[in-house]
Amino acid sequence: MWINLLVLVLLAAVYWIRQRFTYWKQRSVPYIQPSFPQGNLAGVGKKSHMSEILQSCYQQLKSSGKPYGGVYFFINPVALIIDPELIKVVLVKDFPYFHDRNLYHNDRDDPLSRHLVAMEGTKWRNLRAKLTPTFTSGKMKLMFSTVTAVAEQFDKCMTEEIRHSSVVEMKDLLARFTTDVIGSVAFGLECNSLKDPDAKFRVMGRKVFEASRYRALKVFLAAQFPEIARAFHVTLTPPDISDFFMGVVKDTIAFRRSNNVQRNDFMTLLMKVMKEQVESGTVDGDQKDHLTMDDIAAQAFVFFLAGFETSSTTMSFCLYELALHQDLQNKARQNITDVLKKHDTISYEAIHEMKYIEMCINESLRKYPPATTLTRRVENDYRVPGTDQQVLQKGITVAIPVYALHHDPDHFPNPERFDPERFSAEQSEKRHPFAFLPFGEGPRICIGLRFGMMQARIGLAYLLKNFRFTLATDKMSVPLKISPSSSILTIEGGLWLNVEKL
Repeated sequence: MWINLLVLVLLAAVYWIRQRFTYWKQRSVPYIQPSFPQGNLAGVGKKSHMSEILQSCYQQLKSSGKPYGGVYFFINPVALIIDPELIKVVLVKDFPYFHDRNLYHNDRDDPLSRHLVAMEGTKWRNLRAKLTPTFTSGKMKLMFSTVTAVAEQFDKCMTEEIRHSSVVEMKDLLARFTTDVIGSVAFGLECNSLKDPDAKFRVMGRKVFEASRYRALKVFLAAQFPEIARAFHVTLTPPDISDFFMGVVKDTIAFRRSNNVQRNDFMTLLMKVMKEQVESGTVDGDQKDHLTMDDIAAQAFVFFLAGFETSSTTMSFCLYELALHQDLQNKARQNITDVLKKHDTISYEAIHEMKYIEMCINESLRKYPPATTLTRRVENDYRVPGTDQQVLQKGITVAIPVYALHHDPDHFPNPERFDPERFSAEQSEKRHPFAFLPFGEGPRICIGLRFGMMQARIGLAYLLKNFRFTLATDKMSVPLKISPSSSILTIEGGLWLNVEKL
């Protein structure tokens, strides 16, 4: 009897999965044939990075001429958006239908996961509105001297490094630079990772982004089956990392309160929001939207992670390309020299006049976007404009393949060539604005994009002004190898460059 029951259950499961895999066919949407159990993601995290798989899907579906197509993340149907006009509709025009990302968070068991990136609904909207003033151009100007102070230390650290060896692994050095910057700006603390590669902040930051196929699959599966993951108390933040950041935030807040410390930084703004809640007794009439100590820790945590890792990888990719193309490196250095003749020092105004440096950063973000895919969840049934009454059902995930868009020759001719001139004012105007999405777009655009760009500009300006970089050909491959299991696009094996003091 039990055997018969088990057979019936297995047959029912097979039937359900087969029906699940006909989801797009039943709706007359062009799709890519899936296979069990990974759907269209065979080899993800092991042989291929997510960006490469979705690029292949994008190329196959684009030939259909439709604005979107169907793929499967494991057994879940996902709408892959092809047309930049539909991307604009999803991210901006009809944002209320797509306001939440499809990211896993577990507030009960993993409080550091309740950050702004994963937060949903009115709580996200209220907190976003309160945090936005931290990242205005005026606030960036106030933070500028903090970043340049760390950049001065970075310059000394580089000089010391090449005394020992002219071949330097730059990816880790850049991560140590951005770790010290974010530690100072977000927490008001000296992380000292430039002086000590094993400083606690650097160790914890490195651990969060340690690439492993098991970890990549855990993150992905939790996002695909969030209710099941929460029921089994699945957490994505290791306990030691959670304890460390919780402790740092609580200690920092306690010290500032007892000593009445005021700084122009992220932590001060979060403390101000929390204080206003206590004084008013309510947040927009909804007690559940109060910002708690755990919430503050989560926001500081994600700002730290996003700020140090994405900026350091962007600078890494940019230095790789400039080391490969000495003519472009010379042009970038000349841009810095010309601007400094006018300003004498690397000031806020000077950095923003270094237009070619900005073009180099944007071209790096095009060719190597840290976030290769944007996801949104459909909040209510949505009739897709420009189609024959096709409807995206409530609960379906929508994916925007940023990497594929950035490598589409229709948007960026000869996409594998590194060409900063693509981002001249004249060339940018010719391109669809939603073909370039390194920070996302719309109400959920990366809140820290101004800070990230400022940090990358300063870092590259100091490096190119004082050092020349060439590829350590015995340790680096051309083209680059990308780590398949990393959550963001990153170089496999590090960035090894020959560094010469100028």
